[in-house]
Amino acid sequence: MEESTASGFLATFHQIMMFGSAAAVVIAVLIYIIHNVRVSSLNDYKKKYDFIRENEIKSYKYAFIVLAIGVVFIINTYGSGTLEFDAIWFSVRAFIAIAGGTLVGYIGSLILQYYYPTKLDKKLKKWRYMPRVNSETGNKMRLLREDEEDVHLDEGMRAEEEVFSMDYDVWIDEVTGTTKVEKYEGRLEALQCNNCGFFTMKVVREEIIQQATDTSEGELVKHYECQYCGSIRATQFHIAKEENYEAFRPEKMEFKKNAMVNLVKVDIHSNMGEKKSYDFQNVEQAQKFLEEFDIEKTQ
Repeated sequence: MEESTASGFLATFHQIMMFGSAAAVVIAVLIYIIHNVRVSSLNDYKKKYDFIRENEIKSYKYAFIVLAIGVVFIINTYGSGTLEFDAIWFSVRAFIAIAGGTLVGYIGSLILQYYYPTKLDKKLKKWRYMPRVNSETGNKMRLLREDEEDVHLDEGMRAEEEVFSMDYDVWIDEVTGTTKVEKYEGRLEALQCNNCGFFTMKVVREEIIQQATDTSEGELVKHYECQYCGSIRATQFHIAKEENYEAFRPEKMEFKKNAMVNLVKVDIHSNMGEKKSYDFQNVEQAQKFLEEFDIEKTQ
């Protein structure tokens, strides 16, 4: 009687695992397809850019999680047609299944964290710089250079670009003079000013109120000033007992100006093995970036 009950349980369990594994694969594929269908349904290139940037890695992460669950189900079907129920064997197989699913999920997270961002960046650049067309006239629009676009930006927008918190692309229909301004996140983070609303609030001074020790945390006050309207504010932070890394703070660097240079690439390597890359259209931008660079703002 007990053997019959155990066999019935095992048969039901294997059926659930088989259906579960099939369902997991279907759901993972659907997540991938639905995401790409939603991207394809967006006609505006800027909307495509924003949607991909906000949702692509998140959607693929969900797909990998579901696949990992599917792997757990699949491994739990091993020997479904030949093996009899045994508590030890059942437990060992369940453990291996969980380990296999965890491994798949871990590999997926590594892919999305280290490999895919480079591919995603190329995809985003494709949509960002895809030639625009004036929806009213059908004329092709031209992307203005940095030295041409300022006349089309207000003071707040230019201030955001000065502190690298936001970046603006200006497209112009040279036949009609119609312009289209698109806003993108910049290379460095800046806080939004409560007074003017622009992302131009940056750290101008740091003050250590209490030094951190081996037994207690310290206190740090960061003083911010809006680079557009001049509004100021201060925020208090805790200093950890032990510093995990020493921030990279480059000394002032000088670049030789060269009219033939159309791209400057800066790679920042921290002593934790992290690497960040930044692209600039000219040496002046790269120079200003390095003078104001603080790795803490990029974490």
